[in-house]
Amino acid sequence: MQGSIAFVFPGQGSQSIGMLAAISANRPVLREIFAEASDLLHRDLWQLAQEGPVEELNQTRWTQPLMLTAGYAMFRAWEEEGGSSPDFVAGHSLGEYTALVVAGSLDFADALRLVARRGELMQNAVPEGEGAMAAVLGISEEDLRALCQREAQGQVLELANLNAPGQIVVAGQRAAVERLSERAKDAGAKKVVLLPVSVPSHCSLMTEAAEQFASDLAKVEFRSPNALLVHNVDAQSHREPAAIREALRRQIFSPVRWTESIRFLARQGATTFVEMGPGKVLSGLGKRIEPSLRMLSLDDEKSFVTALEDL
Repeated sequence: MQGSIAFVFPGQGSQSIGMLAAISANRPVLREIFAEASDLLHRDLWQLAQEGPVEELNQTRWTQPLMLTAGYAMFRAWEEEGGSSPDFVAGHSLGEYTALVVAGSLDFADALRLVARRGELMQNAVPEGEGAMAAVLGISEEDLRALCQREAQGQVLELANLNAPGQIVVAGQRAAVERLSERAKDAGAKKVVLLPVSVPSHCSLMTEAAEQFASDLAKVEFRSPNALLVHNVDAQSHREPAAIREALRRQIFSPVRWTESIRFLARQGATTFVEMGPGKVLSGLGKRIEPSLRMLSLDDEKSFVTALEDL
């Protein structure tokens, strides 16, 4: 083992049709976890992941439980083959729920119900088509914040994901996001990409959803995590169940502080980061945040086996 290991779990945006197909071929446990989740939600999540349609795959109310299931299923496959346990865990947005399950703080079935409810509340908070999110590349946080203030024009337009230096996502009402997209290059941005999401997450449009979600969080048992877990909302670790619930409530309408979270874990001694889920988004962000850290993704059979052998 090279240094201390952190497992990081992706959120919305890492889903794709056909995800995990190659890795699942020789690992029945992965499909078993999908079957368990499908039974609980009365929807065939494996079929959705493999066949789509993409419009449904990208609907928040289905993307959230799907990504939780994918990350946890991959962890169980890793665990079954003797992979190392993590010293640290973190998840991007809804990936934080996967991290809580892996750290023993939350049961998988409870997490699945919570993210399904979270997705439903977020989906219903803003009429479809009225909200949007966009990734803005090559501009500082300070300059982008000022641009949001200029282009809001009385609407909601806020920083949503502080993903990496020069890679920040904004969220808000669609017209405001589109205004910013048109003017971002003039303000110094290199590129703007509208994201394929159905909900403007991590902005004040989600405040009411968060208040409704608090009652769902209160009904679920949380335990102190058995690995150090860093939360999106403040890039800090919390062990008390009440503090964990509050971090999850606030997370819905607060920015994802991913850059700070990775740097926090690095200060705690994490040197190797394993992206436990489909895609390579978090590995790419990690390299931009701290180039000295070792970033591994388990996106295909070869990378999964290589990581198992290395760690």
